[in-house]
Amino acid sequence: MWATPPVASGTVPGGTRAGARPRTLTGRAVLVTCAVAVVSVLVTALVAVPLALRAGEREQMRALGEEADVVAVLMRRTLRPAADQRLAWQLRQQGVDLILIRDGQPDRPGLPARVIAPVAAGADVRGVRIRYQGRVALAEGRALGDGDGVVLVASRTGGVGRQVWQRLWLALLAGLAAGATAGALLARRLARPIRDAAVAAARLTAGDRGVRLPVEPPAEAAELATAINELASALATSEGRQRDFLLSVSHELRTPLTTLRGYAEALADGVVDAEGAQRAGRTMLAEAQHLDRLVSDLLALARLEAADFPIAPVDVDLTRLVSEIAEAWGGRCAEAGAVLRIEVPAHGVVVHTDPGRIRQVVEGLLENALRVVPAGAPIVLALRSGAGTATVEVRDGGPGLTDEDLAVAFERGALYQRYKGVRKVGSGLGLALAARLVRRLGGRIEAGHAPEGGARFTVYLPLTST
Repeated sequence: MWATPPVASGTVPGGTRAGARPRTLTGRAVLVTCAVAVVSVLVTALVAVPLALRAGEREQMRALGEEADVVAVLMRRTLRPAADQRLAWQLRQQGVDLILIRDGQPDRPGLPARVIAPVAAGADVRGVRIRYQGRVALAEGRALGDGDGVVLVASRTGGVGRQVWQRLWLALLAGLAAGATAGALLARRLARPIRDAAVAAARLTAGDRGVRLPVEPPAEAAELATAINELASALATSEGRQRDFLLSVSHELRTPLTTLRGYAEALADGVVDAEGAQRAGRTMLAEAQHLDRLVSDLLALARLEAADFPIAPVDVDLTRLVSEIAEAWGGRCAEAGAVLRIEVPAHGVVVHTDPGRIRQVVEGLLENALRVVPAGAPIVLALRSGAGTATVEVRDGGPGLTDEDLAVAFERGALYQRYKGVRKVGSGLGLALAARLVRRLGGRIEAGHAPEGGARFTVYLPLTST
């Protein structure tokens, strides 16, 4: 292929090459307004010229008719040839030909019969357009009686039309100048919000979350400024939550690590006897398990949105799965003093999902409930089906959640920040992890108030078609 060398000298104002479209809003606005101005001038001229020509022709006919009346009066008073010649000469100086009709015959050729005949017959001819000596002309005829008459012929004037077309270039230049000026001013006004938005976006990219734009008309510019301001607020809120989340996670990581380090140093220094070593081992094991769960939750959250997150959906009987979960958790609930109740239908409820992931979600909800319920309070694990949907509920008789809590229940770390130091809390990741897992499985999860007085978490899964 032939390489095209760069052209530097063929540029036009607006930063574009000759023959290329303007790339800036200013250049395009100037181009459009100039085009509109040129089209407006041309359309006006196309409309005005015919109107001006018709008006000029009517005025010319009126003046020619008046001259014909005067000539007819003079010709009736005197029929001397010398006077006729002098009058014809005077009219010729005005561009008017005088044709005399004697006994029905004109004194020169070229006059059409439709003008000669009426005048010879004693009728006047007023305001007719004829073809005379190869040109379009206007004719006024007056009868003098006895087959005599006079006809005045004048070429149709084109002066008005010529003046319009001759002055059209002045209007075009004025239109172009006005269009360029209006386009530049309009483009500056329209481009200012866009430039401000670009500057604000650059500042946001650089990390400045305090940037705000004034919300000013027109409506589109106001919408753009509002969107930028909302984006800045959302970024600030998101980064604040992320910062708080990292602080809470670091605290959660530091707590078991501090315990592990303390017991490890005690064991290393030999200050723990044999009986204490066994107790220290159990404590270290519990803290290590807590640390393992926290790290596992973090890894799962990080991988949930990835395409390679492992999900193995199969047909699962939720009735059997929920019963197995209740059997496994019955002992833990009894040890904690809670009463676990199970509500399942007598028939099977089959869904197409990943049984391991669903069990992970339900057990996470049970662990949250067991953490907060007081001794003797109920925890309910319920399963229902209907309208093509299977519903798994975990309800408890604990302190419950407020309406404000329900709105942010599945945001990571939100409830942790609210209730840290008030009630027992986990890592702040469990509900966020459950919500994302359920979404990946094609279902949805809701938080609400339980009839037992605590919180209710409901998982909806589509039933397998039969």
